[in-house]
Amino acid sequence: MDYKNAIFIVTEERACPLYNVGEEFKVEDMGLTVPEAKPACLNMVRRVIKATTEEQSFERFTQQGIQKSKFECGGCTGLIRFEFKKEKGFATLQMKLLAAAERREKMKHMDRFFDLLRCLDIFEPLDDDSLRDLSALLKLREYGNNKIILKRGDPGTHLYILLEGKVAVIADDGKTLSEMSVGEIFGEMSLLSGEPVTTTIHTRAKTRLASLSSKDFKHVLNKYPVLQVFFYRMLVDRAQVNTLRSGTISSGMTGELAEINTVDLFQLINSSQKTGRVEFDLHDGKALVLFNEGELIQARYNSLAGKDAVFALLAKRSGHFIYNAGISDEAKKLDVIGGFMALIMEGMRRIDEEKEG
Repeated sequence: MDYKNAIFIVTEERACPLYNVGEEFKVEDMGLTVPEAKPACLNMVRRVIKATTEEQSFERFTQQGIQKSKFECGGCTGLIRFEFKKEKGFATLQMKLLAAAERREKMKHMDRFFDLLRCLDIFEPLDDDSLRDLSALLKLREYGNNKIILKRGDPGTHLYILLEGKVAVIADDGKTLSEMSVGEIFGEMSLLSGEPVTTTIHTRAKTRLASLSSKDFKHVLNKYPVLQVFFYRMLVDRAQVNTLRSGTISSGMTGELAEINTVDLFQLINSSQKTGRVEFDLHDGKALVLFNEGELIQARYNSLAGKDAVFALLAKRSGHFIYNAGISDEAKKLDVIGGFMALIMEGMRRIDEEKEG
């Protein structure tokens, strides 16, 4: 058997900055092919090539059956072990046709990933070649309805991109905090911060995800620094939302209504007796709400004003907002729209009636 043409597979990995368990290295005519979209580590290249030239068998017979020889690469901060998988190439035409079909199927998956990623704002700065390299690192995962994808407190291991279906962010008490649909990303916060997963994620339907391992995520950020800016901004935005949920609000703070709804936002401003303005950017227009020492004094939303604008805003579940402290002296002279809790209760009653209707 000519082992100069061979395939090796990674069987163990400890803090290797590049490669994962299960990835393969292919040697052909003393040339080495590394896993797709990964850079070539010179230490690993030298070790694999050396393995093919050593005068020893890659397999040996023992009382327990055929055992494969182990090889090791520890030339950097990490450690990786690999073993001979099979001889490079296929002996029969049928096997070659099967391999070609598998490659075509993989490319079909890559194209599907590519088309979706091309539409996402986060990957807009990447050219097509870079995006195809990134899509080659993604793995397809499928989940049934009401299955747990991430559990609060677990270590973060992957970034997920929702391809099909719907998932929900669940609080400790079982309450649904928000829902995500096709094209949205989750799991990235624990990868960026190094902290455990902060919320539990359930499927709401049969769901397909593209996943990127923690190691490949770091590789992507290093290779494409432009993505670091996007994820850093995302980290800051999420930290602001967590601050809001903790019961504090400060000037310049922004957020998404999918993360903290209008009712909770207004109640936070009221309980803190803040004086300032909240500007909303919604899918059907913009809105402005003024507070004076926690009381609602003005609300405008498209053609609506006063109580009607407040009630319409309380029903919103998506959109962007920004809070800034301070209002004009003239605005401070405006009358209170109505008792704060009475407004909130009336708005919630109207929302419930619309749902029932």
